[in-house]
Amino acid sequence: FDVRPDLITFAKGVNSGYVPVGGVIISEEIAATFDERVFPGGLTYSGHPLAAASIVASIEAFEDEGIIGNAARIGRDHLKPGLLGLAAEHQIIGEVRGTGVFWALELVEDRTTKEPVSAALMGQLKTELVSRGLLPFTSDNRIHVVPPAIVTGDEVRRAVEIYDAALTAVGR
Repeated sequence: FDVRPDLITFAKGVNSGYVPVGGVIISEEIAATFDERVFPGGLTYSGHPLAAASIVASIEAFEDEGIIGNAARIGRDHLKPGLLGLAAEHQIIGEVRGTGVFWALELVEDRTTKEPVSAALMGQLKTELVSRGLLPFTSDNRIHVVPPAIVTGDEVRRAVEIYDAALTAVGR
């Protein structure tokens, strides 16, 4: 995306949540400011070896098992076309956005005004999804489509079918 951040914060996702951990990665420019003075930070558990080892092990697993590549491929080849297909069929979907295995469907009453759907409709949709075996992650008028990075194309196809059936069931 041609972005160079000054800092990146991270936490439990870096090791799949196996051990509590968090950190900050800073740019060389910011790091250089500490060449002349000490960073006034650090706590009892800073740099804990178990947490650090869990990060290394997780990154090695991501690389060895091709997990990041799978997430990119699934997003490109399955999620993006599947979700855009849903938007073409269901006017309630005002926007599809995402990358890899991190997507969202924004649900609206009207695509022009972008008026969000009601909480009642979101509740109905959640009920329809659960009744079909899909546990949705919703927030306000959005459905977050965030399968695990090891998801298969067949699993995504099944999920898209469930979203389609649930949207049809609520008349949208």
